Amino acid sequence: MRQPFLGLLNVRPFARTIFRFAASLILTVTAAATQAQTQTGSILPGVSQPVVRVGTAKPIPGWIRFCGQNPAECTVDPSEPATMNLTAKDWQTLNRVNQQVNAAIKAKTDKDHWGVEDIWDFAEDGYGDCEDYQLVKRRKLVEAGFPRRALRMTVVIDEDGAGHAVMMVRTSRGDFILDNKRNTILPWHKTGYVYIKREGEEGMAWASLGGRTSPTMTANQ
Repeated sequence: MRQPFLGLLNVRPFARTIFRFAASLILTVTAAATQAQTQTGSILPGVSQPVVRVGTAKPIPGWIRFCGQNPAECTVDPSEPATMNLTAKDWQTLNRVNQQVNAAIKAKTDKDHWGVEDIWDFAEDGYGDCEDYQLVKRRKLVEAGFPRRALRMTVVIDEDGAGHAVMMVRTSRGDFILDNKRNTILPWHKTGYVYIKREGEEGMAWASLGGRTSPTMTANQ
């Protein structure tokens, strides 16, 4: 006849109680640590296929104006990797920056903010729309050591059929999206967006990602 596990250990009743308490404590600590890792984004995401480039596309006019004022932000360094090797530390940094910037900036359309339809900027006064969030995130990530060439500004059609700007992080585990609409970083194919085009990896020309050749509305949501 099989003996209970505690019986095999040949421990006394008091010792059994201590053993059960210690086992319960270990399980609790392990669960808490796992939850904390999930919340801070230190567990690497699964591997997925990157979005497919189908050709070239014209940049957004707001991007062209932004680059004229901030040429260093738009210069492509071919010595940098176009796809970064994603580590657990990198994933944690991405999640932290995404959440911090989303919390720090208050959403305001360019029309309400500046009186024009589409201005790309760094939200230095604490207000901005979708592309401003992503430009600030990219600047912070570059300062943290991320290769700018792997951080691509991207235009999509959102769930309301409107133009929207996000940042695509191109990694060894797939393409992930930093978004001001959510704090969770998702693989590109799980956002529900239609991908129109993204910033190019070789120069000023953008890469077409299929669908319509350009959004019918400016990226100002």
